Amino acid sequence: MIYTEEAQHVLQSSTTTPAHPVSAADRAHAVLHERILDGTLPGGTLISEGQIADELGVSRTPVREAFLRLQAEGWMELFPKRGALVRPVQPGEIAEVIEARQVIESAAVRKVCLDSDAATLLAAHLAEVVANQNRAAAAGDLTAFARADVDFHQGIVDAGDNSILREVYRTLRDRQQRMTARSVRARAGQLDAIVGQHTELARLIADQDAAGFTRALIDHMHDIHRDLLR
Repeated sequence: MIYTEEAQHVLQSSTTTPAHPVSAADRAHAVLHERILDGTLPGGTLISEGQIADELGVSRTPVREAFLRLQAEGWMELFPKRGALVRPVQPGEIAEVIEARQVIESAAVRKVCLDSDAATLLAAHLAEVVANQNRAAAAGDLTAFARADVDFHQGIVDAGDNSILREVYRTLRDRQQRMTARSVRARAGQLDAIVGQHTELARLIADQDAAGFTRALIDHMHDIHRDLLR
């Protein structure tokens, strides 16, 4: 499984850094957060403190703390004496995330395409990410595939070299990963479609075709997430 940066830090610290022990609440939060993002805990799932405590080998108190944190972050809704409900992805949220991504990525590519060297370097980097997606698809690793999808689009934004837009985009990262993980499970053939569309987006950047990139990006996002937008 490919873990989020937070989960990697927590799990590594819990085993390799005795001077800075990770609390049971942090560990529970990291595991639950990852499961929400990768679709193991889909929206609408009701889980209990006792269930997670038994699974992780901890008491209910740290699990309760993790639940409260996840609720504050907008991932769960708590119901006394019943448990925690994983909040489903809402169609309105999906449309807004897509719109924000289109604006930010298109702005980054317009800037990159003004410099042929920058466009070539970005296209080469994206080709490597697509190769990683191909490997994840061949292995049937949907979590790794979704993470590579995030890396592909984040790479585009990073190349735009605008720190404010980069930070705004990073706030969408978890939502994007969750949406992609759900979308690739919704329809057969999604993995191949995404790889093909990413290959085309990289080619348009290499050709310094910013307008063509924007059109293809809009088509790409609406095609991949069309089941979620219904």
